[in-house]
Amino acid sequence: MKEYEKTGVLSLKDLRLPNEKQLEKGVAIIECVQHIPCNPCVDACPFDAISMKDINDLPVVDFDKCVGCGQCISVCPGLAIFVVKHIMDGKALISIPYEFLPVPSVNDKVEALDREGRFVDTVVVKKVVKKGKTWVVTVLANVEDAMNIRNIRV
Repeated sequence: MKEYEKTGVLSLKDLRLPNEKQLEKGVAIIECVQHIPCNPCVDACPFDAISMKDINDLPVVDFDKCVGCGQCISVCPGLAIFVVKHIMDGKALISIPYEFLPVPSVNDKVEALDREGRFVDTVVVKKVVKKGKTWVVTVLANVEDAMNIRNIRV
């Protein structure tokens, strides 16, 4: 049994992660670990960067093809996709699905949370877009926190 099956919380060792060069251009990272019939992320990707061997397999991102457009974020019913882009001065942009109220606004300061809902840092909202029923919120954070921030609290 894998650790996340006991705790209900994924860790970085459970994920397939991009290298630093790929993070600099921005890429989608998928935290999907359940073999269930689901593939909207594959269909949503305009660059054919997400693939699956079959409908019950886990999606895989080709980080070299992915441009970090985020089209896959809002279509994932499990809210398991986010985009990370490392930018200058030790900062990163993190785009996450968000389905709570109130919805933050650009320039709001919000609390960034990790996979367990614990406070990581206060971050600034840079972009808020509604795609279907899901909001996609992009925050500016310290690059060392980018792989751990998975939600926000307004």
